[in-house]
Amino acid sequence: MSSKGLLERLANGGQVLIAEGYVIELERRGYLQSGGFIPEVVLEHPEIVRGLHREFVHAGTDVVEAFTYYGHREKLRTIGREDDLERLNRTALKIAREVADETGTLMAGGLCNTNIYDKDDVTTHDQVKAMFKEQVEWAVEEGADYIIAETLSDYGEAKLALEAINQYGKGVPAVITMSLHVSEKTVDGLPIAEACRKLEEEGAAVVGLNCGRGPRTMLPTIREIRKICKGPIAALPVTFRTTDKYPSWFALKDPDTEKDVYPTNLSCVACSRDDIRQFAEEAKAIGVNYVGLCCGNAPFFFRELAEVYGRKPDACKYSPDVSANVIVGKHTKHSQKMKEIVTADKI
Repeated sequence: MSSKGLLERLANGGQVLIAEGYVIELERRGYLQSGGFIPEVVLEHPEIVRGLHREFVHAGTDVVEAFTYYGHREKLRTIGREDDLERLNRTALKIAREVADETGTLMAGGLCNTNIYDKDDVTTHDQVKAMFKEQVEWAVEEGADYIIAETLSDYGEAKLALEAINQYGKGVPAVITMSLHVSEKTVDGLPIAEACRKLEEEGAAVVGLNCGRGPRTMLPTIREIRKICKGPIAALPVTFRTTDKYPSWFALKDPDTEKDVYPTNLSCVACSRDDIRQFAEEAKAIGVNYVGLCCGNAPFFFRELAEVYGRKPDACKYSPDVSANVIVGKHTKHSQKMKEIVTADKI
């Protein structure tokens, strides 16, 4: 177990860095199917999940989040693996606990959007409550330091997640992060900053945003959340270049073809390292003290964020040193000649 829990780390303006984004990164590596994005890799290749946890710790995360995103009953039912539900969750939690213990980091359990919640259909509320309850109980039994409920677009569903953590979590803190798309309101019609304020008042230790938007279109909303929430706030954007025209990554277009890029052609709208560093600088200035990256995250991106927040993880040993590069490095006679050749500066 970590010597300091979430609340202790956040006390007096402390900061917690968290690497999310396992779904897209594992799909890129060939261990998860794009489309359903169901974490079967936890059972089929647990060593890959364990390795990615360690890579993110190497890059500076303070938290190892169990890879249970979309590992809930409804998603597993769609692929005929509902019988594997508990085994998948417990395996993911055990892997995360193992890596957290060996690295002195926190371990978080995770809830997420169920895709069945309907504010006007109370039968779905009961289904969602039951799904959250079982995952919270497994997370507590496997030693989670706190529980995240993430990527929630309805305030009502977020409230059910918080209630489940408060009721069945045996006192572990709750982090609730909403997901915005085009509107500045939740799907059930509440201004997002107001939704975060209400969740804070209802007992969430941290509130804020994850997924949905990239750095550019998330930060203005984070500023509004900071104005009305008193405690720690969260910002975990996707690492894609969302714009005023396309504020959500789901709506992004290929700049050359104007074709939709989600979910399989996102590389052409990916952020740069400078984009991530700028996001981290702005988030830090706003007062975001629970910060990370969501879909599209990778260790080299997370190292940029960690460095801005004053950390020196082991990965910093390998931070770029372009002075040693044969083309853009120190202006020796040879490097200048190479630059002219490869950039056609004098052609």
